[in-house]
Amino acid sequence: MTDATRNASSSKDRVLIFDTTLRDGEQCPGATMTFEEKLEVADVLDAMGVDIIEAGFPIASDGDFEAVSAIARRIKRATVAGLARAISADIARAGEAVRHAAKPRIHTFVSTSPIHLEHQMRKSEDEVLEIITKTVAQARNLVDDVEWSAMDATRTPIDYLCRTVEAAIKAGATTINLPDTVGYAVPDEYRAMFRQIRERVPNADKAIFSVHCHNDLGLAVANSLAGIEGGARQIECTINGIGERAGNAALEEVVMALRVRGDVLPYDTGIDASLLTRASKAVSTACSFPVQYNKAIVGRNAFAHESGIHQDGMLKNQTTYEIMTPESVGVSKTSLVMGKHSGRAAFRSKLKEMGYDLGDNQLEDAFTRFKALADRKKHVYDEDIEALVDENLASAHDRVRLVSLTVIAGTRGPQRATMKLDVDGRFVTEEAEGNGPIDAVFNAIKAIVPHEAVLELYDVHAVTEGTDAQAEVTVRLSHEGSSVTGRGADPDTLVSSAKAYLVALNKLVAKGVRLHAQAAAE
Repeated sequence: MTDATRNASSSKDRVLIFDTTLRDGEQCPGATMTFEEKLEVADVLDAMGVDIIEAGFPIASDGDFEAVSAIARRIKRATVAGLARAISADIARAGEAVRHAAKPRIHTFVSTSPIHLEHQMRKSEDEVLEIITKTVAQARNLVDDVEWSAMDATRTPIDYLCRTVEAAIKAGATTINLPDTVGYAVPDEYRAMFRQIRERVPNADKAIFSVHCHNDLGLAVANSLAGIEGGARQIECTINGIGERAGNAALEEVVMALRVRGDVLPYDTGIDASLLTRASKAVSTACSFPVQYNKAIVGRNAFAHESGIHQDGMLKNQTTYEIMTPESVGVSKTSLVMGKHSGRAAFRSKLKEMGYDLGDNQLEDAFTRFKALADRKKHVYDEDIEALVDENLASAHDRVRLVSLTVIAGTRGPQRATMKLDVDGRFVTEEAEGNGPIDAVFNAIKAIVPHEAVLELYDVHAVTEGTDAQAEVTVRLSHEGSSVTGRGADPDTLVSSAKAYLVALNKLVAKGVRLHAQAAAE
C-alpha cells in the first residue's frame, strides 16, 4: 500500500460488515445448509474479513444451536452473533450458544410498526417498550455486545421509533439496527430516518447504528448505502444476496460499491475483495443455489463483453467498459492449463490459486475425480475444476452416494435405469422404468430409498462451452414444508441429475427425514 493510498484510507469512516448468510440467508426457501457446510462458509467469511458473523438462530433447533456453538468456538477474529426474539428463553439460548466466542454478541429483535403490533405482536406500544427494556437488559447481563433491532422500522412512526431506540440504548444495547424488513423503503427516506433518529434520541452517540435491507423492490443495496450516508456504520448483508423472499443486500455489491465509488462514498470496510468470488462460490455450493449469470460482481457475465463496440473499447483500454478488474474480486483469467498429464503438485497449486485449501484426503479424492474428468474431456477449464471440487465438498458427509448408473433410452420407451447406491455403507442395486431417462433415474432412487419428497425444480445448464461440457443440474425437493436444493456436475447429464437429486435427498436426511433401503444389500 502506498503512502497516498494509506492516507486516503485513514481519512475514511470505517463501516462494519455484518454477514447474516448463515441466518437470514439460510431462511431462503431451499437454501438449508448442513452443519459442515456452515462451518466451511464461516471460515470463508472470517478469512475475507467480515466483522460480525451472524451464525444462526439458536432457539430454532438443536442443529442451529450446535452450529452457532461450533462457529463461536472456531472463529477467532470476527464477532459471532446469535439471533434471539425478545423472549427470555431465546436470549438465554443465544447467550449459551455464543458464550465460547472470542467476541460474542446477542442480537435480539422485536416488532415496532403498527401493523406488526396489531396483527402479529398484539401488544400496545407501552408493552413493547417494557419488553425492550427487559430483554435487552437480560442480554447485556450475558454479553457486553448487544444488538437490538426494530423489526419493520421503516413502517414505524418516527416518534415511536425514537422512543424504542432510546429504551434499547438505555437498557444496554451497543448496536441499533433499523431494518427495512419488508423492502418497502426508498433511499431518500431511509437516509432521512437515520438522520432523524440520531439527532433526536438521547445518547444516540453511545451506539453504532446498522442497516438491514431486503430487496423486494430491488433497492436493498441502494438503501444500505443511503443508510450509511444517514449515519449508520454497520451494514447487514449476505453473500450473493440470498435471504427471505427477494433476498438481502448483497455483501459483494455493497463492498465493491464503497470501494469503486470512494469519491462519493468515503467509507472503508475491512473486506479482502479478492475473496469475494470464492465466497460466492462457497455459498452457492453449500446452498446449491446457482448464481445468476448477470449477477453484479460475481456473476459469470460480470466481466464478459460481447458487443462489438464494447470489445473494441476493451482491446484499446480496459477501463473503457470495466470499472473494476476481474482480479480485484478474485476472478481468474487462467484457462486450459490443466489436463490428464498434470500431476498432484500442479493440481494442488491450481486449487490454491483458485482459493481452495483442501486437506490431504480431500485433495486426493479431488485429484482422482479430476483425472477421471480429464480422460473424458479434451480441455479442463477452471470452471470444470470448481464444479468437481465444490460437488466433492458438498457431498463429503452424505449418507447416500451414487456408485454406478446405466440408462437405456431412445425413441421407444419406456426408458429404464439400473442404479447402484451406497446407503450407509451398504451397496444396493435397483432397476426402474420411467417416462423418459430422467424420470427413470429418479424412480430408481425412490426404489432404493423410499420417500415422500416432491420434486419442485429441475434445471440443467452447461458449466463450459462445447459438446463435452459438464452438465450442472439443480434439483429442489420439498418434504412436509421443508425445501432443500442439490446440485451435481458431470459430463453425463443423467449422472449429474442423479448426483443432484442425491445431494438434495441427503440434505433432507440431515433435517431428520428417515431413510429405509428396500432392496437387498449386495
